[in-house]
Amino acid sequence: MNSLHSPISLIEVLPSAVFVALDGVLVDANPAALRLMEADALSQLQGQKIADLVHTLDQTRSQVRIQKDGGSWENPATKMRIRTLKNHFRILLVASRSIQYQQQDAVLISALDMTEHDAMDAHLRQSELDLRRLFENMQDVYYRTDAAGFIRKISPSVVNMLGYDPEEVEGKEAKSFYLDAEDSESYRQAILSRGRVTDFPGKMRCKSGRVIDISLNSQALYDEQGNFAGIEGVFRDVTQRNEMEQELKRLATTDALTNIENRRAFLEHTEHVFKSAQRYNTRVSLLMLDLDLFKTINDEHGHLVGDQVLVRFAEAVKIELREIDLFGRLGGEEFCVLLQQTTDQQAMIVAERIRKRVEELRFFDNDGAQFGVTVSIGIASNHLQDQQLERLLERADKALYQAKHSGRNQSRIEILPA
Repeated sequence: MNSLHSPISLIEVLPSAVFVALDGVLVDANPAALRLMEADALSQLQGQKIADLVHTLDQTRSQVRIQKDGGSWENPATKMRIRTLKNHFRILLVASRSIQYQQQDAVLISALDMTEHDAMDAHLRQSELDLRRLFENMQDVYYRTDAAGFIRKISPSVVNMLGYDPEEVEGKEAKSFYLDAEDSESYRQAILSRGRVTDFPGKMRCKSGRVIDISLNSQALYDEQGNFAGIEGVFRDVTQRNEMEQELKRLATTDALTNIENRRAFLEHTEHVFKSAQRYNTRVSLLMLDLDLFKTINDEHGHLVGDQVLVRFAEAVKIELREIDLFGRLGGEEFCVLLQQTTDQQAMIVAERIRKRVEELRFFDNDGAQFGVTVSIGIASNHLQDQQLERLLERADKALYQAKHSGRNQSRIEILPA
C-alpha cells in the first residue's frame, strides 16, 4: 500500500478512522481520521507523534503494541484514550497491524470513536445501579405477576411489611396473601377493565397473622401481541394512616366528654334518617333530654363533679337504646335521641325507662356528700306536616318545656292540635 488516497482506495469512504504511522509518527490518514482528530487538513496530523496524542495512562501500552520488530503482525482491538488537536479527549476502540507503506515497514491503525457509546454505557450502568439500590431499599413493595396471578418478582421490602422473604413469596398466587379472596378478585377486575389503578384499597395478612391495610398503585402488562401478561406495581402499608383518619373523624364527630355524637354529627345523621322516614312514611320519634337543675350541681359541687354527672348520664341513656337509635349531645346538659321505627307512645316507654334509670344514679361530691340527679324529657314523633327536621326538633323542645314547667323529672309528648 503506497497511499490511502489512491483512486481505488476504499479506505477513503470508511466511516472508521484509519491512520498510518512510521516509527511512531503519523504520516497519513483518511477523512474520518481527520474528523476524529479535529484536524482541518491532513498536514495538521502529519508529523504528530502518537505518544503525544495518547493519554498518559495509555502510552506504555500503545508503544508496546506498535513498536514491534519486522515481520507480519496484528493487534486485536482494545480501548485507548487520545487527545484531539483541539485538546478534547476521546475513547477509541483501536486495532493495528503491520503494513508496507511506500516500501517501508509501517503500522496501519483503525479506530472507532467509543466516547458517546461509553458515556451512554456508563449512564446505563449507573441507572441500573440506582434502580437496584432503589429496588433494594424502597419502603413500598414492588411486585410483578404473570397472567395467571402468580408472583414472579417482589422487592426485598416485603420482609419488612409482611414478614416474608422474597423467596417465600415468589411463585405463589398473589391472592393467597389477601385477607379476603374477593378483594383480590375485585382488584384484578379493576386492573383488567381500567388498565391501571391508583390508591386501590385492600387488606393483607402478614406472616405473623397480623392484618394490615394496603394501598395499591398498579398497571396491567401486555405482551407483543397485545395479550394480558400480568400486573406490576407497588403497594404500601396504610394501616397507620387509616387509623389516624378514623381517629380524626371520631374526634370531629364525637363529644370529647361523653364519647357520644356531637351536635353537628348527630344532626347530620338525624337529618338523613328523618328524610328517609318521610319518604317511606315510617315513624321516628325524638327525645329531647335536659338534666334538671344542672347549673346548681356545677355551682354546689364543682365542674369536675358536673362532668362526671354528664358522663354517667350518657352511659345510662345508652343502656336503654338500640343500635339503630341515634344519641347526641347538643350542648351543655342538653341531649337528644332519635328512635327509629318508633311511635310517640313507644317513645314514651323508652323515655320513662331512661328517666327512672337516671333517677337511680348516685354521685358523691368532693366532701363525700351523696346526691342524685333527674332528667326532663320532651317527645315528638314525625307527621306528614313535618317537612323539615327543624319542625320536629321544635316540637320535641316544646314538649321538654312542658315537662320542665310541670315540675321536672317527667316525660311529656308534644300533641299536635286536631
